[in-house]
Amino acid sequence: MHATVALMAVNWERLGIGVGTALLGAAAVIVLTRVMLALAARRWPSLRHLIRAAKIPFRVLVLLLALNPAVAVLRRHEADTTWWAWTTITARVLAIVALGWFLTTVVLFVEDSGLRRYRTEARDNRIARRLRTQTLVLRRLTVSAGVLVTTGAVLFSFPQVQVVGASLLASAGVISVVAGLAAQSVLGNVFAGIQLAFSDAIRLDDAVIVENEWGWIEEVTLFYVVVRLWDDRRLVLPSTYFTTTPFQNWTRTHSELLGSVELDLDWRVDTAEMRRELDAALARTDLWDGRVKVLQVTDAVGGWVRVRMLVTAADAPSLFDLRCHVREHMVAWVRDHADAGLPRQRVEMVQAPAPSSFEPVDDRRDGGLFHGDPAADERARRMGTGTIPLPRMDPLPAQEQPDRPPS
Repeated sequence: MHATVALMAVNWERLGIGVGTALLGAAAVIVLTRVMLALAARRWPSLRHLIRAAKIPFRVLVLLLALNPAVAVLRRHEADTTWWAWTTITARVLAIVALGWFLTTVVLFVEDSGLRRYRTEARDNRIARRLRTQTLVLRRLTVSAGVLVTTGAVLFSFPQVQVVGASLLASAGVISVVAGLAAQSVLGNVFAGIQLAFSDAIRLDDAVIVENEWGWIEEVTLFYVVVRLWDDRRLVLPSTYFTTTPFQNWTRTHSELLGSVELDLDWRVDTAEMRRELDAALARTDLWDGRVKVLQVTDAVGGWVRVRMLVTAADAPSLFDLRCHVREHMVAWVRDHADAGLPRQRVEMVQAPAPSSFEPVDDRRDGGLFHGDPAADERARRMGTGTIPLPRMDPLPAQEQPDRPPS
């Protein structure tokens, strides 16, 4: 009932004049801006993309900015201030939302222009991948900051929220401690995501090994990192994982990689011939980038020799395919043309000796220093080493027997 009375009290003629004037002014600004941008686009063609992207947010913003002064002027000439107060707040809120929409669109356009400028199709694309990673993180920061600032500005348009905000500022110390403890893990991931983007630790399309899995960095956000594994699975890890846990980054400084192929072969393998065959295998493929080709015997234990071949490729996928190509080629060559190098286990067969008849062993000793011949016996006699006679033990006479106690 009150709203109906308020609407009946509105001077619709004055309202129509005010709104019409605002619309005409907004239309004039839109047309003038469009003409100026069209002229500028002849010199800077990229502005055409900006015009298409920000056309609707700009028109809505200009319209709402034109309506706000008209509503404020009409409010001063009306008796019922309650209805006009809510109308003013609504127009202000819509203008704030439109402004946030327009500014976010412009910033995203600038970031998209950077993404289009730095392409990652080139072989050595390390700088492009770094800038692309940083731009995508900034893009998410821009959207989050735009939503947060716009929401805060909308809330503070209401007087009641302003009172609550003043109370919160008065107790900011306690609130900050509680909020910090509650959002510790969330803020930790956010700061870790920013650190990853601007420390150049990882970039999009980097070849990495994490959790014993090999893959590529597919997405870097403020909260998590997505790793695309070699079998098309996705490994999602929190951003703090890459700031607290060691991991391997194969393309940290450049995309070119060095890989090895190892074979265990017999000792009779011809390494010189293997080197010539390795040259032939690399000449038949475009995967090898022509930088390094080495064949060496790195070990010789356990009955085999270990042959290691080092090759290089432009990137991680090419290196994997090149290693498989070299391994398959060399295995086929050893099997078909160098069977002397095939691994073998050698067993020596030892024949047991034939049994012989038993013959008694003469255990007589040779002559020694004091026995065995007459001279030795004479030597023993002179040295007194002969047999020592024992004394004779005769019984005593009866009268010399000792007395014994009676039994």
